[in-house]
Amino acid sequence: MLKRAIITAGLYGTDLIRAHRWAGFARGRGVILTFHHVRPATSAGFAPNRLLEITPDFLETVLDTLDALRFDIVPLDDVPERLRGGEAGRPFAVLTFDDGYRDNRDHAAPILAARGLPWTLFVTRDFALGHGRFWWRELEEAVRRLDRVRIDDLDLPAETDAQKSRAYETIYWRLRAGSEADLRAATLRLAEQAGVDVAALSADACLTFDELASLARDPKVTLGAHTLTHPMLAKWDEATATREIVESREALVAATGREVRHLAYPVGDPGSAGEREFAIAREAGFATALTTRPGHLFAAHADRLHALPRVSINGLHQNAGAVRALLSGLPFLAWNRGRRVA
Repeated sequence: MLKRAIITAGLYGTDLIRAHRWAGFARGRGVILTFHHVRPATSAGFAPNRLLEITPDFLETVLDTLDALRFDIVPLDDVPERLRGGEAGRPFAVLTFDDGYRDNRDHAAPILAARGLPWTLFVTRDFALGHGRFWWRELEEAVRRLDRVRIDDLDLPAETDAQKSRAYETIYWRLRAGSEADLRAATLRLAEQAGVDVAALSADACLTFDELASLARDPKVTLGAHTLTHPMLAKWDEATATREIVESREALVAATGREVRHLAYPVGDPGSAGEREFAIAREAGFATALTTRPGHLFAAHADRLHALPRVSINGLHQNAGAVRALLSGLPFLAWNRGRRVA
């Protein structure tokens, strides 16, 4: 909660001082934006993953703000050349959507098509097959249904929304600190205890390969690989990480007939993707590979095309001021301690 309050204050303060008008030194040549769900607002209450969803109206706000700040919206294929070019010119933005959610097609795609904008959808094979593991949703749904949550040495009350939020955060970060195999086993046990239909979580949420093949016929849509099972790659051995990266592209090509030139690392933070994964992606022949490490793109990123940062559009900050602050680059200059390439 404290971290969220600090982020909110930082975004508000950055916009208050109109950093987007004067902090050109902080803004890079471009920015890759990350989205997850785009769908109508749900009811208030216990929703620990609300940061991963925005409304269609707010997507319109993001696009309006990019236009007002004179950003060119370009396909991901253009990024290497934009970074290698001489003069920077107008800043650019790339729109990327992770995981392959059906709501991206139903709510985001019509907005983007009406504006003639390119966008990239990163697909996890098992989600498209309908049997992937949304472990973070398993945990959420289990906590939602239980009045007490017992796991290992933890015994946490979960009767009110506030208690559920505390229980979720406590368990989430405890599990994230260990192995992913243990994490997935633990969330599955909790989900089964709470009567959660685990299989339905991905089957109901994600586009099938047939639906993806249909979507891929739109020349404005780029499909990218997002691994086979959505693991935190750095927590697994090299052979597993390589298989997840390489075979996910093969599966997507086979299902859609489209070339797949780009990769996004699941979770994408330093604990999930590092130098080993960057090397695997490079050696596999991907043109770019994207992290979730926060930051703008600078010319020096032309030499780090398989470790590109992104800027997450956070569902907890759905206002134009937050978007202007993020596009100014100033928050990331502070976050990265003055380094343009982290």
